[in-house]
Amino acid sequence: MTPAELLTDAFGRIAEGGAAVVDGLDQDQLAHRPGPDANPIGWLVWHLARVQDDHVADVAGIEQVWTAQGFHEKFGLPFDASDIGYGHSSEQVAHVRVDAERLAAYLAAVHEQTCRYVEGLAPDDLDRVVDDRWDPPVTLGVRLVSVVNDDGQHLGQAAYVRGLLGA
Repeated sequence: MTPAELLTDAFGRIAEGGAAVVDGLDQDQLAHRPGPDANPIGWLVWHLARVQDDHVADVAGIEQVWTAQGFHEKFGLPFDASDIGYGHSSEQVAHVRVDAERLAAYLAAVHEQTCRYVEGLAPDDLDRVVDDRWDPPVTLGVRLVSVVNDDGQHLGQAAYVRGLLGA
């Protein structure tokens, strides 16, 4: 297995899990918060897709799916197009009310763009420094694994909330 195949598989698991966790849920279920400031399924899946979209587009030097394919307008959220949800207040989290189909479509589009990018990577590409603000500097491989890890954590949180719903 090549590194590109490994990354494609990892991101595929995020896409499949994200689609499954929102499947069949209505907007109220997607917005359900098990505690007053807890993150709901809809926000968690939106955020994990936004992080992947933002970070992969950055290292690939391409436009995010969010803006390139009009998802920013389709979602109609009261946030700047560059907002990925990092540091959102409880009030901001509550603004993310979306339907499952739109959320799944965005995640699928992000996955497609991510796969197009990672499929073209050679093993040596993963050693390229993409962020020198850290010590040690962050390589492409580390950044992509970080995105998979972050997305996996949020996907697990969303699955847990879905379980609490009994859905």
